[in-house]
Amino acid sequence: MLERAWWHPVADAAALGDAPQAVTLLGEELVLWRDHAGQPRAFADRCPHRGTRLSLGRVCEGRLECAYHGWQFGPDGGCAHVPASPGFVPPASHRATPSAACIAYGLIWVRLDAAGRNAPPPFHAETDPRLRKLLVGPYDVATSAPRIVENFLDMAHFGFVHEGVLGDRAHTAVPAYEVQLDANGLRATGCMAWQPRSHSQATQGSWVAYDYAVPAPYTALLSKAATDAGRRDTIALFVCPIEPERSRVWFRLALCDFESSDEALRAFQDQIFLQDRPVLESQTPKRLPLTAGEMHSAADRACAAYRRWLLDLKIGFGTV
Repeated sequence: MLERAWWHPVADAAALGDAPQAVTLLGEELVLWRDHAGQPRAFADRCPHRGTRLSLGRVCEGRLECAYHGWQFGPDGGCAHVPASPGFVPPASHRATPSAACIAYGLIWVRLDAAGRNAPPPFHAETDPRLRKLLVGPYDVATSAPRIVENFLDMAHFGFVHEGVLGDRAHTAVPAYEVQLDANGLRATGCMAWQPRSHSQATQGSWVAYDYAVPAPYTALLSKAATDAGRRDTIALFVCPIEPERSRVWFRLALCDFESSDEALRAFQDQIFLQDRPVLESQTPKRLPLTAGEMHSAADRACAAYRRWLLDLKIGFGTV
C-alpha cells in the first residue's frame, strides 16, 4: 500500500503526555509514547509476548512497559527487560514493531513503512514570524480522507454550505483559474471568490484571491488574500486516514490576525467545518471515485485534477 510510505498526522503533540496513547492509522492500531528525551515513538499496539495492547501500559524510565507481564521495550522497539526472568537477556527477535514518528506543525506524524518520504509535507508559513500559528481540531468525520481534501479545494459550495460567511447566493459563479500538476503535487492559482466574511475580523464582503496546493495525498494548503485589506492568511488541512471511510482532521492556521483570541479563531473555524461535516458524511460513496460515477463542471477543475493525481500515485486508501 503506497500510502504507508507517506507521513500522516495522528495526534496533537501537546496532548501526548507521560501516558501511552492509542491511535489508528491506515487501519493499523498504534501506540504513541514519549521516550526519556521526550521524543515521540510509535509502535504497533500489540505486545509481541502475548498480544496485549501496549497502550494499556505505562512509560517507565524511558521504556514502554506492557500492562500484562511488565515487559519493557526501548525506543527502537527492542525488549530491554523481562521481570519474570530478570537474568534473561532478550534476543533481537524479542521486539515491538516500531514506525517512524516526528513532530511537525503541532502534530505527531507517523510513517508506517521504514523507507519512504523523508519528512512530512511542507508548510512554509509555519516558519514565517509575521504570522500567528494556531492548531484547530481535531474533528472526526465519517468519510474518506480524499473526500475531505476535495471539499477543501471546492469553491463552488461556498454560497450554499457557507452562505453568509464564505459565500452567498448572489455570487456563486467560480471564475476561471489555473491548475498545475508536477512532482511537488497540485497547485491551483488565480482563484477568486466573493465572501461576505472571509476571516474572523471581516465586517463586509469582498473578493478574495485564493491559491491552493496539495503537496501530499491527504494534505492541502490554502493561501488567501482579501483584496480590500491586503491580508494574506495560510491555512493547512491535515487529515489522518484512520480507516477507508473514517478520518480525523486538523487545521493549522498561520494568520495575520494577532488581535482575536484563540477561542474566537477556533469558534470561527468550528463554524465553517461543522457546516461541511454533515455534507461530507452524506456523500455516497464515502470513498472518492477516481475514474467514473460522478460528473464535473468547469468549476471543478482543481477537484478533477486531484482525482487524476491520486490515480497517478496509485492511492487506494479512501478511493474507489
